[in-house]
Amino acid sequence: MEENVAGLLCYVLGWITGLVFMLIDKRPFVRFHAAQSLVTFGGLHVIHIVLGFVIGGSLFAGGFFGAWSLFGMILAAVNLIGLVVWILCMVKAFQHERFKLPVVGDIAENIAK
Repeated sequence: MEENVAGLLCYVLGWITGLVFMLIDKRPFVRFHAAQSLVTFGGLHVIHIVLGFVIGGSLFAGGFFGAWSLFGMILAAVNLIGLVVWILCMVKAFQHERFKLPVVGDIAENIAK
């Protein structure tokens, strides 16, 4: 498999495919994208879970409209940002570009080494 295709595949299922490629592929380009996928989408997954618990709690406290709280809007923004980052990272990896996301890219470089 070519590096750019493997780099793209690191992002397809978020942190899950990032973890798989971290374990099976030793090429630096692929390991970087796998680590970046793992850190980025793993972090977004944790944020999503935490906000889900907060919204779930507000559903019980505030009825149905608790989901439209500030936390609900933050969760929607996190989902939208995650979608944009997901598409951007897949396109950049397929173009064989070592695109580093702010903050996460440096962490991913350290993990990939």
